[in-house]
Amino acid sequence: MLGMALIIIHAWGDTLTEAFEQCANAMFHYMTEVDYIEMRESYDIEVEGHDMVTLLYNFLDELLFIFSAEPNYIARKVKIEEFDTTAFKIKAKGFGEEFQLGKHPQGTEVKAITFANMQIHENEGKCEVFVILDI
Repeated sequence: MLGMALIIIHAWGDTLTEAFEQCANAMFHYMTEVDYIEMRESYDIEVEGHDMVTLLYNFLDELLFIFSAEPNYIARKVKIEEFDTTAFKIKAKGFGEEFQLGKHPQGTEVKAITFANMQIHENEGKCEVFVILDI
């Protein structure tokens, strides 16, 4: 397929919650320089999946949707408040503001989250996730 480009996000943390948060934050880092994003307001997201992979996909996809829909909300930081690893549900908050050209440098446009080779590794003391983004 011509013109298709991919980037891999490798995020980690002491817990799956941290790894998922870091993955979301990394995605926004590709979209703009986060130093320019002020944490003026917050928004809530709630997602669910039927397993961990679909939960991670839906979590990132919802954040991407909020960015691409009016008012083009971009988060400097995403914080997961509730993470149910048995019912596969996440309640999270994004802290940021409306994306504005001129204020926020245009980074890489993320077109889609992909399921391709998505990996979630949960080990004691270190949890890792790998996500491929279509840019």
